[in-house]
Amino acid sequence: MRWLSRAGGGFQPSKECGLTNLRVATILNHMVQYRSAAAGVDRVAAAISDPTRRAILERLARGPARISDVAAPFSMSLTGFCKHVRVLERAKLVRRTRRGRENTLALSPQPLREVARWVLRYEPFWSERVDRLQQFCARQEEKPE
Repeated sequence: MRWLSRAGGGFQPSKECGLTNLRVATILNHMVQYRSAAAGVDRVAAAISDPTRRAILERLARGPARISDVAAPFSMSLTGFCKHVRVLERAKLVRRTRRGRENTLALSPQPLREVARWVLRYEPFWSERVDRLQQFCARQEEKPE
């Protein structure tokens, strides 16, 4: 029995198995909705993985600023800098406001709070591990050689 047949450039359910395209689409949509729950944390983690983007966030933590002022200390083109800003915007870490030709950036800390909450869920695990490591090291120091 064939489960899938290649028709029209993509895989479609074989008529032999009685599946319909509607059922496949429903399953696919369910999977996409399931993945979207962690998408925010994933985007933020990817955004803060770059040192340039972390430096931008550090600067904006002091207050909103014009994009050209934030870009000035970096040795890259304004176009390259704006690509970093777009990554931060997609992660909802930065808000951009436009007045005429002037673009102002401001920090949006809420996504970082969500990541911090996610990380803190694992604090008891790591605290226990560190405590056990400290106890082990203390025992090793007490042992005579």
